[in-house]
Amino acid sequence: MSNTLLSPQDITALWLTFKLATVVTLALLILSTPLALWLSRGEDRLRAVIQATVALPLVLPPTVLGFYLLIAFSPDSVAGQTLSALGIPSLAFSFPGLVVASMIYSLPFVVQPLTNAFRNIGQRPAEVAATLGATPWTTFRLITLPLAKPGYITAAVLGFAHTVGEFGVVLMIGGNISGETQVASVQIYDHVEALAYPQAHALSLILLVFSFAVLSLVYGRRTTGGRPWLNQG
Repeated sequence: MSNTLLSPQDITALWLTFKLATVVTLALLILSTPLALWLSRGEDRLRAVIQATVALPLVLPPTVLGFYLLIAFSPDSVAGQTLSALGIPSLAFSFPGLVVASMIYSLPFVVQPLTNAFRNIGQRPAEVAATLGATPWTTFRLITLPLAKPGYITAAVLGFAHTVGEFGVVLMIGGNISGETQVASVQIYDHVEALAYPQAHALSLILLVFSFAVLSLVYGRRTTGGRPWLNQG
């Protein structure tokens, strides 16, 4: 593939895509940890409802999710009016809006691997540490976190890759603003609409190779703690 096939706009779209995926993945790893811990420590009706809500993006068409988020982010909505009162610009058609929408859309790809990892560890190590006088934070930092490392790796890889591959949600929320919300998937769509197939091939090949490398990494982790969450019981 010749580098001339990638225009400055294509390179900007790729950079913006990986920037978005990095921010979303880091934020999700932090925010999903307490939720995954709670989900892993029991089975009841409330947890079942929360699990179903978290997993909703797995089956919901991206355009449906994007449509309702666009309504929620609009200046006339309750959330939009609240943000405006706080002096925060509207999230619609902005990079921060892409981050929020992408976090919701990629949430199950981070929460579920972490939940499985914590469930596999069980509560026994924490109970033993408590009898030795360890605080909950010390137990999590020194025992739970190291044991859950394979789950964190899987969650990070899947969350990052899923964000890179987004199209419907980012197009609905961010539109197609060059340098601001125009990610690689949207740029490919623009190339196809313009019948610029060589440019579309160039960007698509980059994402194809990246996606294959990610899946090879995830499915190559066959240890107990590092199995893909789709294969875990």
